[in-house]
Amino acid sequence: MNKKIILGILFVALIVLLAVNFSQYLTLENAKAQQAEFATFISENFVLAAASYFIAYVAITAFSVPGAVVVTLLGAALFGFWTSLILVSFASTIGATLAFLSSRYLLRNWVQSKFGGKLSAINQGMEKDGAFYLFSLRLIPVFPFFLINLLMGLTPVTTLRFYLVSQLGMLPGTAVYLNAGTQLAQIDSLSGIVSPTVLASFAILGLFPVITKWLIAKIRTSPSASNGNV
Repeated sequence: MNKKIILGILFVALIVLLAVNFSQYLTLENAKAQQAEFATFISENFVLAAASYFIAYVAITAFSVPGAVVVTLLGAALFGFWTSLILVSFASTIGATLAFLSSRYLLRNWVQSKFGGKLSAINQGMEKDGAFYLFSLRLIPVFPFFLINLLMGLTPVTTLRFYLVSQLGMLPGTAVYLNAGTQLAQIDSLSGIVSPTVLASFAILGLFPVITKWLIAKIRTSPSASNGNV
């Protein structure tokens, strides 16, 4: 049997195993229960705690384990907004890139058979708008982020471009969720993220589709685009 097929099967099995055994721990209730204990550990072992959180977040994103939103909220509550923004922004992009690479080199057949119906829309978007299409998907997630990671692995987009566009495109949404996470101690459910500041952040995030469409339209009509340089 082809080595890539074997590695792909093992990778899928690992994803399922992680989701079944650990997703129940990635809940808001569990995060709140552990918050005080984590905060004490972080104050005494900041570098170790930050590195552990970073690695865990990379793994959760790379293996598409459910619960990334809760881990994001917890990170903000424990590390504060700016530190968690650095940790989550880079960890989520690295994890997404690992998922992208696994799709490209290990899981191509599985992803194609599982989600191939959505691939044509992504291919058309990439042909029409290139990197701007990926950027808009990150700002306006028509598909779940994990699905974007996997499907992009089946397109011709380069790894470097995928990483850079994802790093920039996911940043606004990451900032919004981290802003909400700073209030984790007062949140009783995910629907409880309703403070004026958080609502304003989501309202601002909602403007990104308009801004993105306007930006892409401007670039399309620019002289360089007309000359085929974009």
